[in-house]
Amino acid sequence: MRRILLGVAAAVAALTVVSGCSTGSNAVSQTAGDSDRYVAGDGKTIVYPAAERKAAPKLTGDTVDGGTYNLAAHKGQVVVLNFWASWCAPCRLEASGLEATYKATENSGVTFLGVNSRDEKDAAKSFESDHSSYPSLFDPNGRVPLDFSDVPTALPCTLIIDRTGKVAVVIRNSVTQSSLTPLVNQIAAEKA
Repeated sequence: MRRILLGVAAAVAALTVVSGCSTGSNAVSQTAGDSDRYVAGDGKTIVYPAAERKAAPKLTGDTVDGGTYNLAAHKGQVVVLNFWASWCAPCRLEASGLEATYKATENSGVTFLGVNSRDEKDAAKSFESDHSSYPSLFDPNGRVPLDFSDVPTALPCTLIIDRTGKVAVVIRNSVTQSSLTPLVNQIAAEKA
């Protein structure tokens, strides 16, 4: 009987780990003892018409690599803002597509910023150094997404902020270079 109970416990633990960072509608914590750490997106991509866009909130803070960032300093540029965590499997999968899009669009007035959420500093630094050449804010308490109440975010989530500082696109799912680059180019081609 004890062997059966141990087997059932191991199976439940394995399913919890596998489903913890899935893209399902009820995905939550992916580490034992820490409830509601992961909340998956609904898979939607919303492109707002220019007249319906709302201003992005003020966004400043310390970056994972020890620098500082101020979104206001990038007005006039398109800013791609990606919410991620090193422990989030979909975030890890999209990292190469984000980096490829960054490289493909950086000469057209586009800049990228990551927001590392609910993560350990060492894990965030290691992941960033291996996967991206653009900066990320370090947000261990997950406070930055709360400022984006008009456009609810999840993990992973990518926003495209237009040249006037308004949220133009919300992607509540993992991105690929082939899905993200056309949207970035579309917003970059708009006149401010």
